[in-house]
Amino acid sequence: MASVVEARSDVVGSLLRPPRLLAARERFADGGLTTAELKAVEDDAVEEALRLQEKAGVAVVTDGEMRRVSFQSQVPAAVEGFSDWDLDAFLWGVWHGDEEVGDLRVDRPGLAVIGKLRRRRSLCAEEFAYARGRTDRVLKVTLPSPSLFANFWDPERAPPDYQTLEDFLADVAEIIREEADELEGMGATYLQLDAPHYTMVLDPRYRDFYASRGWPTERWIELGLELDNRVIGDRPGVTFGFHLCRGNQASRWLVEGGYEAVADQIFRGIHARRLLLEFDDPRSGGFEPLVAVPTDRWVVLGLVTTKRSRLESVDDLARRIEAASRYVPLERLAVSPQCGFATSVLGNAITIDDERGKLGLVAEVARKVWG
Repeated sequence: MASVVEARSDVVGSLLRPPRLLAARERFADGGLTTAELKAVEDDAVEEALRLQEKAGVAVVTDGEMRRVSFQSQVPAAVEGFSDWDLDAFLWGVWHGDEEVGDLRVDRPGLAVIGKLRRRRSLCAEEFAYARGRTDRVLKVTLPSPSLFANFWDPERAPPDYQTLEDFLADVAEIIREEADELEGMGATYLQLDAPHYTMVLDPRYRDFYASRGWPTERWIELGLELDNRVIGDRPGVTFGFHLCRGNQASRWLVEGGYEAVADQIFRGIHARRLLLEFDDPRSGGFEPLVAVPTDRWVVLGLVTTKRSRLESVDDLARRIEAASRYVPLERLAVSPQCGFATSVLGNAITIDDERGKLGLVAEVARKVWG
């Protein structure tokens, strides 16, 4: 098996759900399928996801998040203490994108913490247990960053256990840390924290939202990193990735701007070895903030977009990697898509063939640049 830390071609996490899986989910919700029947369809979708990534040639694979509604939904799905929820809970915000994709705007999420959090079952162990014996590639499991769940703390609905946001997030972090412990014990070697919420502070509307909860930007990021690092802990046999993008849903995005405003605090403060960063278009800014990356960290350049079907040029991407190497040496760089292809069951406005081509491109660029 390839080295985790030195993998040159990476993936972020999610893949498009095949139509029959989406149909099976609907039938299950309507009572037309048993749990066992749904699991069989999920198993088949995971098998296809693994084969697609392997044939594309990428060094790192995931199960495609086929068993999830959203990249973060495994927490309320496995943990008691949350109110009833559905997909809309994870679509909160003002989304932007191409007009033909359609508008995607929702009010503040209805999902809220209403009781003491207790883990009913594992969050991701099933994903890892099923996939680990079905691939010879590095198998990554994604976990949500604990402070991502700040949106679901409502002071008017919070139980006595969580009179402050910090108390609530501390328990979220503990549950995710316990999950990391379990995955480590099962033999997982590559875990990733997904943290798109940090770049929300590039937009004054979101800065004001967090400040209204008593967390001005610098302290908000400080708290988040404390919780992330609690999950990461001291695990010599596990490589942690840290994915930092600007929102990805139905080919839409939440905020724009370079990493300058957060680079020094986050790149130096997070204890993850691999930083998976978004650089697929001018909206994401330039490579200059990479000067803040410590010398013991790798940067996975998210150069290939998952939002549009257009296939980038191998030569253009190689030139962009060369440009990034002015700030981080080539030996500590890798390449990936800028985010998942299906942050939720909605999926981006591309096809599975597009997805296959994008992953093949990532592998081809890695071979061209690093051999």
